[in-house]
Order: sequence, then structure tokens, then C-alpha cells
Amino acid sequence: MTKIVDAQNTSGNTAEAIFAGGCFWCTESDLEKLDGVNQVVSGYIGGHVKNPSYEQVVSGKTGHREAVRVVYNPDVISYETLLDAFWKTIDPFDDKGQFCDKGFQYTSAIYYTDDDHKALIERNLRAKEKQLGQKIVTAVEPVSEFYDAEDYHQDFYQKNPIRYRYYRFGCGRDRRTAEVWDD
Repeated sequence: MTKIVDAQNTSGNTAEAIFAGGCFWCTESDLEKLDGVNQVVSGYIGGHVKNPSYEQVVSGKTGHREAVRVVYNPDVISYETLLDAFWKTIDPFDDKGQFCDKGFQYTSAIYYTDDDHKALIERNLRAKEKQLGQKIVTAVEPVSEFYDAEDYHQDFYQKNPIRYRYYRFGCGRDRRTAEVWDD
């Protein structure tokens, strides 16, 4: 389990945010490339099993989502900029999962640390709904225990680039996000 730092804490030079965007390999890859992001850790959040394994989570029986914990420098990248970048990595209209991965464990969510943080996320979500002209189904939930995924999942896109590219292309992730976000 990893302790979560307040995402709005700007007194130091790091803050944390947690996002669930379907396959954590892809979300990690996309967010790790942003200036000001120091680290992205793949893991699991929510659920009722302590220290779940990948096999337990993907079974859909633990109530966890695949997620990422983003450690970033708020002096370089704001939470709002990070949030805007996250939106462009997902299909915010799919309540069954993301791309080729279906089930609760692959649904999208944004996690908040307090009421002010929740209000900021909800304002941003409403602005995206207005921009896209459609209701967003991405959940907004309080932060709970975050468990780091197994080592072989961390930086998967770097350790297994061919398999990763095949998976990402085969799932249609980039094609669908371009459709949704008009990129």
C-alpha cells in the first residue's frame, strides 16, 4: 500500500494524483511523458481485498480498478493540466470499461483527496461534458488505499515495447481517443 499525498499540496515540490483509465500500462505510458511528471506507478485502488494481485483484480471479484498514481511537480505542471491530459487518454463515455478491456476493473475514475479537490474535478468534468456535448460516465471518487502493481507491470511499455504497441493498437485506444477528443 502507498500513502497518498494531497493532490492540492503545493507547499513542497511534489504532489500526487490518482487516475483509473483502463489498462494501467497505457495510462502510465501517456502520463509519464508529461513535463513535470516525476513518476507514474501502476496499481490497484478501491476494492475489499488487501494487497490484491493482478490475477485477483482482473477476475473482477475484488472491486478494485487498475489505476495509476502520478507523482508530479506542481511548480511545473498544474493539477488541472494533468487532469486535462488524463481526459485525452480515455473514452469518458464507456461505462463498461476502456477500449478492448471490459469490466469494472477497467472503468475510468478520478480520485479526490478532499471536498475542494472534488469540486475542482467536478467543474472540470462539467466543462468537458459541455465541450463534448455528451454525459461523461467517468467516476469521481474519494481516494482509498492504493496498492502498487507487481514489478513486471511497472514501465511495461518500456520493458516490452513490441507487445505493448501490439496491445495498444489492437485495442484501438488511439483511434477511439482521436474520435472522442477530435485530435
